[in-house]
Amino acid sequence: MSLQGIGFLFQCYLVLAAAMYFDLGEQEQKCIIEEIPEDMLVTGYFLLEPWEMNALSHSPHLGVTVTVRDPNHEVLMSKRYGKFSKFTFTSHASGQHYLCFQTNSTRFSVFAGERLKLHLDVQMGEHSIDPVPDKTKDNMKNLENSLRHLVDQMIFITRQQEYQREKEEVFRQIGDNTNSKVLWWAMVQTSVLLTVGFWQMKRLKDFFIAKKLV
Repeated sequence: MSLQGIGFLFQCYLVLAAAMYFDLGEQEQKCIIEEIPEDMLVTGYFLLEPWEMNALSHSPHLGVTVTVRDPNHEVLMSKRYGKFSKFTFTSHASGQHYLCFQTNSTRFSVFAGERLKLHLDVQMGEHSIDPVPDKTKDNMKNLENSLRHLVDQMIFITRQQEYQREKEEVFRQIGDNTNSKVLWWAMVQTSVLLTVGFWQMKRLKDFFIAKKLV
C-alpha cells in the first residue's frame, strides 16, 4: 500500500474514533435518518468489521452497499464499497434523508448469519480531517486554505440556520392550524350543548303543561 493510501486510512480512523456504530447482520440492511439542508455536501466515513474482534470472519471480501434517498424517497446515490471507505453526495432538497447500509455477501442466506459492526461518521459541509498544515507550502497558501475553510463553514452555518427557520415556519403554521381547529371544535361543542339544553327544557316544559302540573 502506498504512503498516500496509508495516510488516508489513518485519517479515516481518526474520524471514526468518535463516530457512532451499530450492529449489522450479513445481507441485512439498516437505515438512519439525517436532517440535511438543501444544497449541502455530505461526507460519510464507515468501517465494517466483525462484532467480535477475535472471531474468524467467514466472508473476508465482505463490503457495504450505500443507498441514499431524499425526503421524497428518490434515490440520490447507490454504490458498492469495500469494508472501509467514504461516500459523498449533495442534497437537492431540505428535509429527512435516508442513509441505508447493506452488506454484500455471496453466501446463501441460510449460511449468512455473521454479526458485524458498522462504524459510521456523517459530516455536513466542507470539513478538513487533516488539521496539520503541509510544511512544503508557504504561509500565504496555508492562510488561503484556512480562509477558504472558514468561508465553507460560514456557508454551512448559514444554510443550517435557513433550514431551521423553514422548519420553525412549518411548525408555526401547523400550530396555527391546530389552534384554529380546536377553537372551531369548541364552538361547535358549545352550540350543540346549548341546543340540547334548550330542547330538553322545552320538552320538560311541554310535559308539565300536558300533565297540568303548571
